[in-house]
Amino acid sequence: MATEVMETTSTRNYLNNGHTVKSWLLTLDHKRIGLLYLFSISIFFAIGGVYASLIRLELITPEGDLMTAETYNKVFTMHGVMMIFFFLIPSIPAVMGNFLLPIMLGAKDVAFPKLNLLSWYIFILGGSLMLITMINGGIDTGWTFYPPYSSIYSNTQVTLAGVSIFITGFSSILTGLNFMVTIHTMRAPGLTWFRLPLFVWAHYATSLIQILGTPVVAITVLALALERTFQIGIFDPKLGGDPVLFQHMFWFYSHPAVYIMILPSMGVISELIANMTRKRIFGYHFVAFSSLAIAVFGFLVWGHHMFTSSQSMYAGMVFSLITYAVAIPSAIKIFNWTATIYKGSVSYDTPMIYALAFIGLFTVGGMTGLFLAALGLDVHLHDTYFVVAHFHYVMVGGAIIGYLGGIHFWWPKMTGRMYPEVWGRISAAIIFLGFNLTFFPQFVVGYLGMPRRYHAYAPEFQVLHILSSAGASILAVGFIMPVFYFAWSVKFGKKAGNNPWMASGLEWQTSSPPPTENFTYQPVVTHEPYEFEHVEEIKNAGKLENKTA
Repeated sequence: MATEVMETTSTRNYLNNGHTVKSWLLTLDHKRIGLLYLFSISIFFAIGGVYASLIRLELITPEGDLMTAETYNKVFTMHGVMMIFFFLIPSIPAVMGNFLLPIMLGAKDVAFPKLNLLSWYIFILGGSLMLITMINGGIDTGWTFYPPYSSIYSNTQVTLAGVSIFITGFSSILTGLNFMVTIHTMRAPGLTWFRLPLFVWAHYATSLIQILGTPVVAITVLALALERTFQIGIFDPKLGGDPVLFQHMFWFYSHPAVYIMILPSMGVISELIANMTRKRIFGYHFVAFSSLAIAVFGFLVWGHHMFTSSQSMYAGMVFSLITYAVAIPSAIKIFNWTATIYKGSVSYDTPMIYALAFIGLFTVGGMTGLFLAALGLDVHLHDTYFVVAHFHYVMVGGAIIGYLGGIHFWWPKMTGRMYPEVWGRISAAIIFLGFNLTFFPQFVVGYLGMPRRYHAYAPEFQVLHILSSAGASILAVGFIMPVFYFAWSVKFGKKAGNNPWMASGLEWQTSSPPPTENFTYQPVVTHEPYEFEHVEEIKNAGKLENKTA
């Protein structure tokens, strides 16, 4: 990649450009907005983690002696709501997408900086309403809000929770819109579509889902809130509504939402594997188009959540076949990543450990999803702990592992400091061990027939639940460790330099942290992505930038 020097009006980086609270709350700098999201979603992740700990404490014994059934219903519901709507969905797009996407494109900012800041404020407003919901007793419907229980029988804060999710949905829509316009209109000279990093391709596919799918779930939960408030017959069968209609509308968004959570993580893993093996991703075009294929197929498989919900056998067969088909583009990614690693110059730093963990855990999650795609097996496994284990292998083993890998990879770029590598590797190993000990026993207990969402269970399942709770304790330690060594690194960590990983992307051609306008020159892209033989040229360009600055 060649560079052409061009002075900008400001070279102050975003960390030193004003330290007042007002300067942060009114910032239009996409990097600062990404860090605001990082701080915000970390709080929601911590709250969701506390609820998860209460669930595992309850399930140590089979009697249900820590909480009442009603309290347990609220605990697992709030865990799901906090983790899905306020952590998993915004985690990588809102944090790393906001911080990195314009820099990867060689742009000064996103297309609509004010809209970008507004999306954060909308997210905070929606999250605050959900916190008020939690303080006022929470909700007990499950994170899926199924009627008629949610529309008739629940005496909890369902309406306020629905308004919260409705408002938060606009944050996701605005972020997706901003990213799509930025990718289309603000790429650096020479940065053609097939020179884009796969991280960008993944976020483009995610933005399609955010824009097309999020309005559906927003309308669905708003309709539920209106039905509860004004007794309008939409989903309530007593008022002439149809509760199955809710399931169709909810899952039409909520299954593609799985890919809002996982596609950005896949984009992160592509970057980690390419840069940690010093190789161009094998089958770059296939990996890029597989992201778009996943986004399209994701809108066609919602019915596999409804094999036991009055859906016709013939519709179930169609959804089953399409569900098997959606595994193909995911399998392409796994195969191509594995082929990239083969005979690569692999560096087993912390980001690469997370990438390897992702491949293993997501493969288990994807393969067990095929069991649930089979009509006959799903009748037995539906609403058991098998589904819980599958979902967490995809979401935690996929989305959160990818998120952690990305944070470790780009932390030097965000802060200009390196974290202690040894502690990063230990934390990654602890998370991998704790995760498998937590969720693999749940495949077994689910196959044996234990329903999910029960606070009391048959005594013969206790050993498996004790293993899960012990694993959750280990997992919690692994999640907490990065908080401490990242905080330590900001003040005491070794200075990172512009490109500590000797990586190939545009984001590594600017300083760490980047200046307010990202570059002190206009990047011009002349080479294909992941061409590591040109890293020395990139390094020299960085020296030229610093000299000019």
